[in-house]
Amino acid sequence: MPVDPALLCAELIRFDTSNYGEGKSNGERAAADYLLNHLTEAGYDAVLLGPEETRSSVVVRVQGTDPTLPGLLVHAHLDVVPAEPEQWSMDPFAGTIADGYIYGRGAADMKDMAAMTLATLLNWAEEGIRPRRDIVVAFVADEEDKGDYGALWLAAEHPGLFAGVEAAIGESGGHATLLEAADGSTVRLYPVAAGERGTLHLRVRAEGISGHGSRPVPVNAVSNLIEAVSRVDNYSWPLVLTPVVRRYIAETTAALGYAADLDSEAGVEAAIDAMGEAGTVARVTVRCSATPTVLRAGYKVNVIPGVAEADIDIRCLPGTEEETLATVRQLLGPEVTTSFLSHQPPVQSPVDSPWFSAMRDALLRHDPDAVVVPMCMGGGTDAKAFAPLGISCYGFAPLATDPEGRTIQGVHGVDERVPVAAVRGGQLILQDFLTSV
Repeated sequence: MPVDPALLCAELIRFDTSNYGEGKSNGERAAADYLLNHLTEAGYDAVLLGPEETRSSVVVRVQGTDPTLPGLLVHAHLDVVPAEPEQWSMDPFAGTIADGYIYGRGAADMKDMAAMTLATLLNWAEEGIRPRRDIVVAFVADEEDKGDYGALWLAAEHPGLFAGVEAAIGESGGHATLLEAADGSTVRLYPVAAGERGTLHLRVRAEGISGHGSRPVPVNAVSNLIEAVSRVDNYSWPLVLTPVVRRYIAETTAALGYAADLDSEAGVEAAIDAMGEAGTVARVTVRCSATPTVLRAGYKVNVIPGVAEADIDIRCLPGTEEETLATVRQLLGPEVTTSFLSHQPPVQSPVDSPWFSAMRDALLRHDPDAVVVPMCMGGGTDAKAFAPLGISCYGFAPLATDPEGRTIQGVHGVDERVPVAAVRGGQLILQDFLTSV
């Protein structure tokens, strides 16, 4: 009897794998042990790996029937962002199934994908099925921070685990957004990520002369920092249409029955407006961004500090990294110094590839009316760790459309939940894809 991915998802949620950042975490070890035990009992030769005992990932290679075919990586992260229980209507780590939903922190980000992947492997073992090509599965730690304890560590310390892998699928992509077309009909749009903006987290430091608050100093670290960061925050980034974003906008507007003019900024903005909910992703991927997020300076109101620091979250589009950093440093000016907290370049993978076609075909087999389009993510995933290994990375964690209209809710927020039907149907799509690709 096929394994129920909804129940597996609920069980995974019950492991509190909260990641607080800066190396502070409840750890992924218990969830990793759970997965390892399931895989070992099913006959898989899975391995448990991690730089620390509590920060664990699980990797398994399923041998394909044709060793001449390049391998495929499937990755899903086990850690979750923290939850504030007092704001939830239920225990965020109870893994409650009610009202057609699976509730809990990580339900949609991304223990649903981990559960669907595990269910596929267990079904294969039960039915004696082998895929056509090698499938490497990585359940990883630390995606919700920098990846130093998870994907980045695996790629740096154990690259041999991914030998022969040509492409990868991971989070964000493969589930429907329901849009209203120009003629009033409903379009089920399935974006599949084929790119990500780069994650360039920068620490900015200003140094000045410390002293008594009542006696102004000639070089004030706080003032210089504020002025520098303000210039960055107020900068208007130019419009940049990368190939993936251009196709996302053009193919989406075409499906909705709108004629898009993508040769002018006004036309691009009008097209994004016409895309409805799908325009949310487009709007943050037609420009780079640099957002100040953390300030730190001083310890007492009557003391002028000698040092002030700020952290800036910079996201650059594929092909713009050097230009973006040069612009930020010019805006900051000579009064400050900079250092990277995280430097993960943008990711871009081919859309006109057999891999993308196979994902589209799998979705169409389960939803013949699906409109499958490539997209660029505004944020980032573990794809940035695997891409430098020469792997083409895609965001494809498929979910079926809930027949009663339920949708994912509360990601990184309150009462996070994913429809039960979406997970069960998504697992069928995922298994279909992995078996046939």
